[in-house]
Amino acid sequence: MAKLTTAEFIEAIKELSVLELNELVKACEEEFGVSAAAGVVVAAAGPAAEAEEKTEFDVELTEVGPNKVKVIKVVREATGLGLKEAKDVVDGAPKVLKAGASKEEAEQVKAALEAEGAKVTLK
Repeated sequence: MAKLTTAEFIEAIKELSVLELNELVKACEEEFGVSAAAGVVVAAAGPAAEAEEKTEFDVELTEVGPNKVKVIKVVREATGLGLKEAKDVVDGAPKVLKAGASKEEAEQVKAALEAEGAKVTLK
């Protein structure tokens, strides 16, 4: 296997979807026994960091509910995934659908999914 340069590696990462990037991060965490969580930085920042309002949210589909087909449609609209990819995401719940979404966008996706009977968590 040819060794990638840093620039080539970054270009390859740019081509990944949000879901693929999430899977890459999880695989790296497992492989190297590390965590990509920012909790340590926030804890070290102290009370000043706690006073700031959270501006980015991860939308996680925790449970599909009774209307799987309708949930797949909402996932497709929210993520831009194809039918097969959206179905795989729904079948793999719990799964993060959107990472780093604005509060407004996260609330819209959550409301749309909950309207179809799915359970969603904002992190």
